Amino acid sequence: MTDQAQTPPPILESPFVDHLGVQLVSATDGASEVALPLAEWHLNTWDIAHGGVTMTLADIALAMAARSVAGDGVGVVTVEMKVNFMQPGRGELRAYGRVLHRSTTMAYCEGEIRDSAGHFVAKALGTFKYMRRLAVGRDVTRQRLRSDPTAKPGPSDG
Repeated sequence: MTDQAQTPPPILESPFVDHLGVQLVSATDGASEVALPLAEWHLNTWDIAHGGVTMTLADIALAMAARSVAGDGVGVVTVEMKVNFMQPGRGELRAYGRVLHRSTTMAYCEGEIRDSAGHFVAKALGTFKYMRRLAVGRDVTRQRLRSDPTAKPGPSDG
């Protein structure tokens, strides 16, 4: 048996994701699994997983699957995502993601979420763009923000 250097799985590096309590189970070879034990503050008024929590968990699973086949220093941003809700989520939610297709700049992924009883909670599809990590503390003062609702998209005139 030969020792092969294994690339460690990507880590969750988001203060928001950390705040939610999402746990990375695995992310390798275009597939991922993340878990979230539901707390009271994850629930909606019907005492089931809030739809935003469910969607966020799906986004994380799909993004981690896409990141698992990216190079060092490369992350992903969500371009678009669709989630179909099948039934309420209770207990612990587990989200599974996998890359269906990848180009040099994009990944198209699918995933599903199941609850602690194994019930099918949601199905997700998403497109993710590969991007190099931005420098921390970058100067954003040069970026002009348009607040004019009549402004047209295109190059800035300054």
